[in-house]
Amino acid sequence: MSFTRRSLFAFLPVAATCLAADTRGGEKVRGKLTVNEGRLSAVDTPEHKSVQLDGDDATRKVLGDKRLDGVEVQATGRFTAPGRFTIDPIHTRALLVNDRGILKLVTYWCDICGIRSYTPGPCVCCQKNTDLELRDPEHLDDK
Repeated sequence: MSFTRRSLFAFLPVAATCLAADTRGGEKVRGKLTVNEGRLSAVDTPEHKSVQLDGDDATRKVLGDKRLDGVEVQATGRFTAPGRFTIDPIHTRALLVNDRGILKLVTYWCDICGIRSYTPGPCVCCQKNTDLELRDPEHLDDK
């Protein structure tokens, strides 16, 4: 298959539209996470403002994990309204927690089956409740 200039120029508007349609943010919000059962969780910023956090279904499950209540988080996304922040999709690794000064990714581990997941709940294999395990985003393939 050969590309001509005409086919390349025909492709450019499509590529530009796809890039323009990218809804991911790039803004960051930091602070202490407050997990609210049945409602959106929030982060209390260093400026003493409460910002409600939202995201895709998987991110909402992580935000609802009571084991994360009170931890320092950093989320990447965009403000959708004053005091409301939507976190980028979970596959972009946009929600990190501060673990002794190091930003870590929230993961869940089944020590019986050796299966890692990115949302809390039972293991997909044995149904044991998975353990919270904070991981270096660069070394997720280890263990």
